[in-house]
Amino acid sequence: MLRLGRREFGEREPVIMAIVNRTPDSFYDQGATFRDEPALARVEQAVAEGAAIVDIGGVKAGPGEEVGVEEEIRRTASFVAEVRRRYPDVVISVDTWRHEVGEAVCEAGADLLNDAWGGVDPALAEVAARHGAGLVCTHAGGARPRTRPHRVAYEDVMADILRTTVGLAERAVSLGVPREGVLIDPGHDFGKNTRHSLEATRRLDEMAATGWPVLVSLSNKDFVGETLDRPVKERLLGTLATTAVSAWLGARVYRVHEVAETRQVLDMVAAIAGHRQPAVARRGLA
Repeated sequence: MLRLGRREFGEREPVIMAIVNRTPDSFYDQGATFRDEPALARVEQAVAEGAAIVDIGGVKAGPGEEVGVEEEIRRTASFVAEVRRRYPDVVISVDTWRHEVGEAVCEAGADLLNDAWGGVDPALAEVAARHGAGLVCTHAGGARPRTRPHRVAYEDVMADILRTTVGLAERAVSLGVPREGVLIDPGHDFGKNTRHSLEATRRLDEMAATGWPVLVSLSNKDFVGETLDRPVKERLLGTLATTAVSAWLGARVYRVHEVAETRQVLDMVAAIAGHRQPAVARRGLA
C-alpha cells in the first residue's frame, strides 16, 4: 500500500509526480517557475493533466551557485503553504537533502520529503518521522550533493542500489516514518554513468520485487541524452520509452516534467498489461 498525505494509491495505480523547480538555474526550464505566479500556474496545469504529487525543489541537482539553508527555505516553505491552501488533496513533496529545510516545509504542509542524495543528512528521516511525512530513499552512490559522477564504478550496480535503498527504507521505518509512505528510487544519473542508469532500468523488476514502491526520476536526464545523443530539449521520446519500460517492470511513481504525455504512456502500458480497460472500444463491434 502507498499512502501519502490524504491520498491512498492502489497497488497497480501509476502515480505521476510533477516537477516544480523554484530555482533560477534549473537544467531543464532555466528558471521558468522560479517566481511564484508561473510556479503556481505550473501546479495548476500539472494537477489538471493528472499529477497526484507535485515535487517542489529549491536547489538544482547539479553544480552551480551556492544555495544556503535559509535561501532554500525561502524558496520553498511559503510556496508549499500556498499550494497546500489551494490544493488540499494534492500530495506535496519537497526535493531536499537538508533536515532544516525538511522541518520548515513539513510545518508548512508538505506530505513527502524527496531525499535525492541518499541519506547524506541522516536527520532528514528523523524529521519525516516526527511529522508523519513520507520519505523517498534514493541511491546516489555515496556522492555528495550537487556533484557529478567521476570515474564511478560498481561491481554490481543493482546490488548496490538494493543494499542502499532498502537499508535507508528500513532505517526510516525504524525511526517512525510510516511504512506506507516510504519509497525507493534507483537514482538515475546520481552517482552513475549512463551505462549504470541503463542497467538500473533494465533490472528495475529487482527493486519492485523488494515490496517497497519504486519511484523513478527519468525526465530528460543525461543518460537519456547520451544514449540518443540529444540535447535537453530533445529527450522527451527517450524519456517516454524509458518510462514505458519502467512501468512494465513495476515502477509505481514517476517524477516528470511532461505530465500529459507521461499519463498517456502509463495508461497504454496499464491497458497492455490488463490492468486498465480501453477508454473506448468500438472497433469491430459495429
